[in-house]
Amino acid sequence: MKKIIIWVVAAVGLLGVGAAAAVWHVARANAVLHAGSLYIPTGTDYATLVDSLRAGEKIRFTRPFELYSRRIGLTEKVEPGHYTLREGMNIIELARMLNLGEQTPVDVVVRSSRLPEILAARVATQLEVDSAALHEAMRDPETLREYGFANELEMFSIFVPNTYEMWWTATPAEFVTRMKREYDRFWSSDRTAKLARTRLSRMEVITLASILVEETLKTDEMPTMAGVYINRLRVGMPLQADPTVKYALGDFALRRVLNRHLRTPSPYNTYVNRGLPPTPINMPSIAAIDAVLGFVEHRYIYFCAREDFSGYHNFAETYSQHLVNARKYTAELNRRGIR
Repeated sequence: MKKIIIWVVAAVGLLGVGAAAAVWHVARANAVLHAGSLYIPTGTDYATLVDSLRAGEKIRFTRPFELYSRRIGLTEKVEPGHYTLREGMNIIELARMLNLGEQTPVDVVVRSSRLPEILAARVATQLEVDSAALHEAMRDPETLREYGFANELEMFSIFVPNTYEMWWTATPAEFVTRMKREYDRFWSSDRTAKLARTRLSRMEVITLASILVEETLKTDEMPTMAGVYINRLRVGMPLQADPTVKYALGDFALRRVLNRHLRTPSPYNTYVNRGLPPTPINMPSIAAIDAVLGFVEHRYIYFCAREDFSGYHNFAETYSQHLVNARKYTAELNRRGIR
């Protein structure tokens, strides 16, 4: 009787080895058809996963995939995330990767935005997060207290435009935490040393940089323009920056700022208030921030767009010279019918 039991166990074992070999053979023959990305949203069940693989024509046969998935427990729980399917990957490798949740990070491009809600909407197209939930995380009272900000517009200063590698499934809170960590890393010892030269705080530097990017697209003249604004700050002169008027009006498409616009009551209007606006008016580029930190020392107090519409500006030390430059530019505006 004992010999019979041993024989049966051995036979079953051989069958098991044969079955495993068969599964591996089928797996090798049933490789991933198309390499690329596979996105699995949070809450996805196994049936939905298989439907996605079938609809995306990722694998040829789902039955062998299901047999192995049951064996390793993938049918019970599917880990959400962004996965990269390699060319030649077989269904066993695919199932194991999904079962272990071996995600591939995504590149999240944080682009300069005028308002926190615009930034939230842009990031939400690149991550699984909901834009409303992300915007809410940016103004979470507890987070604001932890980071030392009074409101979301102050918090806006921690977002530095760049490309960041992160998990597609990152939560709104995780995204904000990551951005704060990147912000702290951005302020290296070198930038901190330059900060002292400006006599401004970090937020004030970013605020001034946010004005610069609205005033000029020419990064090579940004340090000179930054010097103009710093000169005005140091002599107590209003900044008189047109972009702050547009921000106060909420009219970012305004092409020509007129005298009636300059009287707009707002803490952001630098024609009626001295000093910098209370917060940045957008997310400035790294180039603009570095331009403020590396501002050029000179005696210019004024600047005006060049009449050749090259995008550059004429700078002046005296108001009389500035008026000459302004008249030339205004005459060209009128000639071109820009109002």
